Amino acid sequence: KNGGKVVFADLGPTSDVEMVLRSREIVVGTDGEFHIGSESCPYQGKATVSLYGRKDDQKNTKQFLVMSGGTLEIHGKPKLAWTQLTQTVPAGGMPKGAYGWDSKISRSARGIHVHVIDEISGAVLEWDKFDTHGSSGNSRSLATFIDQIPSGRIVTLQSQDEASRNLEDTAREKIRALGSSEVDALGFRDPWVFVGVKGDPSAAVERRIPYVDSQTTGTAAITGSFNAFFGSFDITVTSEWLGSARCTLSVDRAGNEYIINLKDDVTSWEAGDHIVLASTDYNMEQAEEFQLLPCAECSRNQVKISGQVKYTHFGEISDEVDLRGEVGLLTRNIRFQGEVQDSCYGDNYCQFFDYDTYGGHVKILQRFKNVHLSGIEFTRMGQQVLGAYPVHFHLAGDVDEVGGYTRPTYVRELSIHHCFSRCVTIHGTHGLLVQDTVGYDTLGHCYFIEDGVEQRNVLDHNLGLVTRAGTLLPTDRDDNMCRSMRDAVYGDYVPSTSDCRAVTTFWIAHPNNVLTNNAAAGSLHTGIWYIFHREPTGPSEGALPRLHAERTPLGRFYNNRAHSNGVDGLMIDDGVKTTQPSANAPEEYLSRTGARYKPHQNADLLQPRVPAMIEGLISFK
Repeated sequence: KNGGKVVFADLGPTSDVEMVLRSREIVVGTDGEFHIGSESCPYQGKATVSLYGRKDDQKNTKQFLVMSGGTLEIHGKPKLAWTQLTQTVPAGGMPKGAYGWDSKISRSARGIHVHVIDEISGAVLEWDKFDTHGSSGNSRSLATFIDQIPSGRIVTLQSQDEASRNLEDTAREKIRALGSSEVDALGFRDPWVFVGVKGDPSAAVERRIPYVDSQTTGTAAITGSFNAFFGSFDITVTSEWLGSARCTLSVDRAGNEYIINLKDDVTSWEAGDHIVLASTDYNMEQAEEFQLLPCAECSRNQVKISGQVKYTHFGEISDEVDLRGEVGLLTRNIRFQGEVQDSCYGDNYCQFFDYDTYGGHVKILQRFKNVHLSGIEFTRMGQQVLGAYPVHFHLAGDVDEVGGYTRPTYVRELSIHHCFSRCVTIHGTHGLLVQDTVGYDTLGHCYFIEDGVEQRNVLDHNLGLVTRAGTLLPTDRDDNMCRSMRDAVYGDYVPSTSDCRAVTTFWIAHPNNVLTNNAAAGSLHTGIWYIFHREPTGPSEGALPRLHAERTPLGRFYNNRAHSNGVDGLMIDDGVKTTQPSANAPEEYLSRTGARYKPHQNADLLQPRVPAMIEGLISFK
């Protein structure tokens, strides 16, 4: 304060040295300034602000507080915040899915089994069997079948039981042309496997085992590896005599690498960065995290990920509806983090959480001088304590030109993940821009407009996914929390799940705010919820007339998406209880309750009705 400044030295992108500031608490007071990079010169090195301490240590709050007259300017490398797939990423990493075949399961007969596999996708295109033990006609059919396979296709051959007695020279010649050196030696009941490429004998791999007896001969097994546009894949084939004859075939991704195709230029993403692929199914838990690998062969719209893909992530436009899954960036070169214990302890709601939820938090108060945040990662931030959130504008008033700021306040390109209470909280604050931000795996409402008084805020092109239950408000809670937490109800009232059941990614408590180009890609309950306060609540009580929110026209709602939410994609209904619990109304303060939205010009029932325009909404699953 009083002219004091903290400015992080920038050691540049090639330095391995990370600038780290650890503290129990940081306060930026009157005429104090805290800088990491600037708008015109974003920080290029690595910097971390780490807030430490336990909840049961009363000497710390783990807060980064910006007070009246303070300046906070933090600007990391500009990087694309999130994009969408342009091609489906399949479970197992194969474009058409992995493939497995077992002759015992399919009850396949003796002879030679042939699979034809697409060299581009790894998909099995054809399968047929030829009893070259039983008749020479089947041998001629095999020769014809091989002859008709297009050049470039992958071909597998396996002997099942016995395949040699009537295998004629014509068929053997066709197999030799594929690259086989063992087919001429194939004898009675020999286990034999072959993988090759039609037209390229040099690609062939095969193995034959001489038959001994039906119990001990053994297994002939080989694996052929092939490169494709999405990476490499393996084809494994077996043929055995061990008590009985059996053949198997599998087509799987090779290794733990996969190239994904994306809508936007992602050259700002770097090897070592972490990303998340949103669920495109009904279950938000199908979101998956991956680390990026170096990829010289990738185009500007591709990255290579490390790890096995467990779930299919849809990447198509279907019937003119954009169902392409979102992909968000999680890592940034500037990081704010809370240091936490290995497990839950004390009064941190350990009956609901088995991990420490006492993270750090950033709080910005009214009459600050300047606050602009961009290109920052927030992780292990927030607390299950009211007012302690990763990024929190607390009763800051007008933070744009209306409030006298020549440089309107914004937060943009933030990556907020694995946090313990919300993402961005807008409380008693107006005119804030929240843009290009990712909120992933957080507790309670993620993008949170709080008291029912906040207006003119703009939420543009933000992504929220895996929004889980928290304890702070009734509407943050899951069913178990809802019924269990009774300290704030009247008497012995047992809450109904309908008092809660509202965990939401974009929680909008006043309609006069702008939502454009956002994606709510997985919440326990709801993606986007316009909720109505009959009157402003909390410290904003009395700031607006009663029923102002219910009667105010809807701000612009354009081109938003909602999917993979447990109950609703978009909700424009209901309210929160604005009275304290009593014998007649025993529910907890701010429980979910009824409300009716009826917008009029100037929030005046005597003036004309105004339609609520929902433009360009995509909602599915």
